[in-house]
Amino acid sequence: MTTAELSDQADHASPTEPPNRNDAPNREAILAEVIQVSRLFYDKGLVEGTAGNVSALVANNRVAITPSSMPYHEMEPQDLVCVNLEGEVASGERNPSAETAMHLACYKSFPEVRAVIHSHPLYASMFAVARQPIPAAIEEVTIYIGGNIEVCDYAMTGTPELGQAVVAKLQDRSAALLANHGLICVGKNPQDALHASLVVERTAQIVWGARVLGNSYSVPEKVNHDFGEIYRLIRKEMWN
Repeated sequence: MTTAELSDQADHASPTEPPNRNDAPNREAILAEVIQVSRLFYDKGLVEGTAGNVSALVANNRVAITPSSMPYHEMEPQDLVCVNLEGEVASGERNPSAETAMHLACYKSFPEVRAVIHSHPLYASMFAVARQPIPAAIEEVTIYIGGNIEVCDYAMTGTPELGQAVVAKLQDRSAALLANHGLICVGKNPQDALHASLVVERTAQIVWGARVLGNSYSVPEKVNHDFGEIYRLIRKEMWN
């Protein structure tokens, strides 16, 4: 998709008010999408075992999140846990993910965000352990992510500090690396957050391979700036 096409798409988006979080789409459809995306991100190798977590915003300022320590292909919609934005369980029989606080920090900080995925993809995690950002070496990174994927300051899993570190890097990006940990992506729905995760992992692999061959180069700064502006406009106008 060209810059002009993306800009035209954004220009024709209907102006919207800030989202009323009581107006989330059908609850059952959201829960089914969380399950579908959870299985997909496992099948695509973004996690091993029961690692990682997926969440989505549902009605009444509640978030549905995958439970702790349950295999994804055994998971059904009734296994998801619904919590309010303070982390209190509203419904569900299982324990919510240990990373719930990190997810909630994203929803509370960014009203346009309606889904969050935390994963441990191999190549992106290599950059996270090296504490090196993944550069915007291909155009789709800026179109879909907003620019370079930066590394959050290290904070222990499950702590409020990790949520704060993540929010600091997601102001104008759909993805951030968690130092010595993995990847977090946000989106307008679970499929969108999954797509961002796959774009980041594919880019990390491309950059790693390019460096093995000799060197990697980022897209020219003006191109990154122009595509970044389109990303931010689409996030503002079309995620709600």
